[in-house]
Amino acid sequence: MEPRPLFSIITVTYNAAATVRATMESVASQTCLVYEHLVMDGASKDSTLSIVDDLSTERTRVHSSPDRGIYDAMNKGLDQARGDYVIFLNAGDRFHSEHTLQRIADVIMASDYPGVVYGQTDLVDGEGHYVGPRHLTAPEQLTLDSFKHGMLVCHQAFVALRRLCPQYDTRWRFSADYEWCIRVLQHSRRNVYTGDVLIDYLSEGMTTRNRNASLKERYHIMCQYYGTLPTIMRHVGFFGRNLMRKFRRKK
Repeated sequence: MEPRPLFSIITVTYNAAATVRATMESVASQTCLVYEHLVMDGASKDSTLSIVDDLSTERTRVHSSPDRGIYDAMNKGLDQARGDYVIFLNAGDRFHSEHTLQRIADVIMASDYPGVVYGQTDLVDGEGHYVGPRHLTAPEQLTLDSFKHGMLVCHQAFVALRRLCPQYDTRWRFSADYEWCIRVLQHSRRNVYTGDVLIDYLSEGMTTRNRNASLKERYHIMCQYYGTLPTIMRHVGFFGRNLMRKFRRKK
């Protein structure tokens, strides 16, 4: 029987021919090889599967079947995952460097298998060119309360111990990843910051395209986990800070 990999990298695709190549190449270039790469495809009708097949390695496992959306596909990936930790790296997203996975592995070993390992995220365009830092910065100390201020750690840079991972709640169409991270943090006793940029995130992802709907869902999730009145008060503060940022840009 094959030894269990340290990482299960899960990539969800659907008609992703324009973006999946960069992701596949990023995974295949990693110097750390203690991973499996699960590609969960939603029965793509374009050349996605052909590209994936061309760039697959012996550590790639491809599953293609209709699904009920991205979070349903992520749940299927969790069901298939054999690794100690899971990393969700969707089509268009990449590891920041070829040594990123090794860096995460080193932190895991030095910290005796924490519940969550996390880092920073850069935004890139479709060509992989740097656009800017993510507007929310991952804190050096991450706790359950950190997420009452929003999704401070990008989902792709949030590496979670598999046994702590619940299924995604697919009732949330755009922000189930935010709610999922909160539930992981509820059960994680130690969260370790790598101090590095881990992920280059394609700036035109699903949540970006549906920003208003995503923010509305996050508000309701915040109310559920952190209380309605405190969430309203924090959003008054968010609104004030956004006004100040817009004012400074105009000056």
